[in-house]
Amino acid sequence: MILLRKLHLTTKNLIINLLDYIHNIFFRFLPIKTFRYASCGGGVAVLNIFIYFISYNFIFKKKIIQITETLAVTPHIGAFIVAFLITFPLGFYLNMYVVFSQQANRKRRIHLFRYFLVVLLCILLNYIFIKFFVEELHFYPTPSALLTTILVSIFSYVLQQVFSFKKKM
Repeated sequence: MILLRKLHLTTKNLIINLLDYIHNIFFRFLPIKTFRYASCGGGVAVLNIFIYFISYNFIFKKKIIQITETLAVTPHIGAFIVAFLITFPLGFYLNMYVVFSQQANRKRRIHLFRYFLVVLLCILLNYIFIKFFVEELHFYPTPSALLTTILVSIFSYVLQQVFSFKKKM
């Protein structure tokens, strides 16, 4: 237990020190919390895409996964689930201990539940926005995904700050 605590503190401090160093050299114009959020979120997003790619192409081999006789999962949904199961806890850890560490003063399970609700809402918003931009406004899919990512990231940052990791009054 003591070893895990030391590992947690060392990891947390290493990430914070590295991000603060990069911030001071290149991104002084951004508030530190915004920079940490963008860096951690961007890193988790890249990892998510990498895990999705590996899962889709090499674990599920682009084939439907037959779970039971009547239940099957498409490879893209299976890859989404695998990526989510890995990046969700990592994203929570980084938000709890790196980005919003000054605000996180409730029990971890409360922050985790609230974080999970925001993530679910963001998944829903991603679906709605991409569908709206591509099918209703007839935008190209890639710019639609980029615009959606920007909008949902801003929304998520605000909601994480005022809801998930809001200080206890």
